[in-house]
Amino acid sequence: MNAISNKPISILIADDDEEDRMLALEAFEESRLANDLRFVSDGEELIDYLYRRGQFVDPSNSPRPGLILLDLNMPKKNGCEVLQEIKANPSLRNIPVVVLTTSKADTDICQSYNLGANSFITKPVTFEGLVEIMKTLGKYWLTVVELPLQED
Repeated sequence: MNAISNKPISILIADDDEEDRMLALEAFEESRLANDLRFVSDGEELIDYLYRRGQFVDPSNSPRPGLILLDLNMPKKNGCEVLQEIKANPSLRNIPVVVLTTSKADTDICQSYNLGANSFITKPVTFEGLVEIMKTLGKYWLTVVELPLQED
């Protein structure tokens, strides 16, 4: 829930791996969060979604996300390129971006934070670990912190 508007926020997951997207959806459902979950499969789709271009023109099919879960290793535009673009845009930069990726590399962690990531999480190897991550993300980002009012 967004504490200011009292309305569940939309969560946008950007991940090119279909199996990871399905596991994230299942883990999200298992964690019993009531938020709207949306998916894009590459960096260009994520940018199109945020700017409401192409298949994402209709705001009812592409609500402004209150939180973005971003994989770094995506085709077309990688996560770092997307993160840099989001944080450089005044109308998008206040959307929290959590990097959720398989990388544990110090360079990826440092670069993500330098580009404005709000958190960096290495994907767990088990489904149970992913459920736990989703529960923790849900508790922290959706109930503990105050998020800015979403503008559509």
